[in-house]
Amino acid sequence: FQVESRAQMSMLPRLKPQNYYDLVIEVAIVRPGPIQGGMVHPYLNNRKKKPEDIKYSSPALRKVLERTLGVPIFQEQVMEIAMVAAGFTPGKADQLRRAMAAWKKKGGLEPFKEDLVRGMLSNGYDEKFALQIFEQIKGFGEYGFPESHSASFALLVYVSSWLKRYEPAAFTCALLNSQPMGFYAPAQLVQDAQRHGVEVRAVDVMKSEWDCTLEEGEARGVRREARETDSDFTPHPSRLTPHDSAQPAVRLGLRMVSGLSGAAAGRLVKARDELLESLHASRLTPHVLPDFEELALRAKLSRKDMNALAAAGALGSLAGHRRHAAWLVAGIERRPPLLASAPIVESAPVLAAPTEGQDILADYASLGLTLGRHPLALLRPRLKKLSMITAEQLGTTPSGTLIHVAGLVTCRQHPGTAKGIIFVTLEDETGQINVVIWKRLAQKQRRPLLAARLLGVAGILERESGVTHLIAEHLTDHSALIGDLLTHSRDFH
Repeated sequence: FQVESRAQMSMLPRLKPQNYYDLVIEVAIVRPGPIQGGMVHPYLNNRKKKPEDIKYSSPALRKVLERTLGVPIFQEQVMEIAMVAAGFTPGKADQLRRAMAAWKKKGGLEPFKEDLVRGMLSNGYDEKFALQIFEQIKGFGEYGFPESHSASFALLVYVSSWLKRYEPAAFTCALLNSQPMGFYAPAQLVQDAQRHGVEVRAVDVMKSEWDCTLEEGEARGVRREARETDSDFTPHPSRLTPHDSAQPAVRLGLRMVSGLSGAAAGRLVKARDELLESLHASRLTPHVLPDFEELALRAKLSRKDMNALAAAGALGSLAGHRRHAAWLVAGIERRPPLLASAPIVESAPVLAAPTEGQDILADYASLGLTLGRHPLALLRPRLKKLSMITAEQLGTTPSGTLIHVAGLVTCRQHPGTAKGIIFVTLEDETGQINVVIWKRLAQKQRRPLLAARLLGVAGILERESGVTHLIAEHLTDHSALIGDLLTHSRDFH
């Protein structure tokens, strides 16, 4: 969670962490304190230099700043500078630290300005440098990291990144079970996992627990995304996991079903396990599945619970597609004991299966995600006619090109340090698109910017230091193309 923001994703290719301490700095530098204190660009510039070419104002400051290439990144360094350059006592430096955290509310930094500047001047530092240090201290008042905090978070970053790289199934499963949390919704987590070769299996009343679980997986390297029609599809190497044959599959849990309570799910799992155990004890073949009516009555599922399971497609192994499942649960009712064993004979109706589009709408409404094709994969023929390219095609499009794209809005950000810029993340069937919207355009096209679920963007592709952005010039709300699709975006957190 420390490096998944748009700002961090832009910084990582520029900073290129090579070791653990680089990660410590990475976590700390993308904060309002270092940004407003003007420390980010000097640090990046100094990384390009040889260590011996970095200039320090004194040997004392070299000792304080050498580990961060001459730029104060951490709160502790600000305190050390006050002591070694301005002659502050440890007690007064701690008062400065406390004042940094409260100066916005109490205006407590100004009394230190005179002492800091006077102390630095008396120790041979020029006034310009002293005032620059004070402005950096004010920046830390906005939000500066202690080094110890950053070191702890950097360890989490490394461990999380390792897990995502080498155990993507377990990593995804754990994130899904920890919802709601983090920067991305379950739909984005599942899409990303599938793009990286993780098999994700549907909610199934006969197999799912409350939480998402891991099951023995297939030897595979690409997402199963209705690729039957793409006979010439070849997976990109980046979509293969390091140990594809060993990767388990993720089974979605009952927790994903909208409208199903944890208590009802617990009763369902218990009743299912008891029924399966009795079937096994009676020496029936393992392929014989219990009747859902018996299962539902044993678990004391309410009408709401059964409808939720049917709508989510969780009865697929017992009832077939959603329409058959809905018909099945509609006929289940608790009968008086006298009639409980009386057979009910009726012919099963032949119901047409939902279309692919209808299934996707139902998936998003009941689960918040789909394991079928991405909604934009269905719309791609129409989007092609509008000259819209995919996120994947951005990688081969020259920088400076005017392009048109469209994607589901997954995130809107308006950082306080961004001078009115709004960052929007779009998602299509091939990946994510990072859009930069300048303040003037945001004010001019506020309605599509804030209301669109499917946003079209015309703009200039910009690529620098491994970071690709689309600088928006015009926005269009294409939400009508996705109808009632229930999508969710993380806005202005």
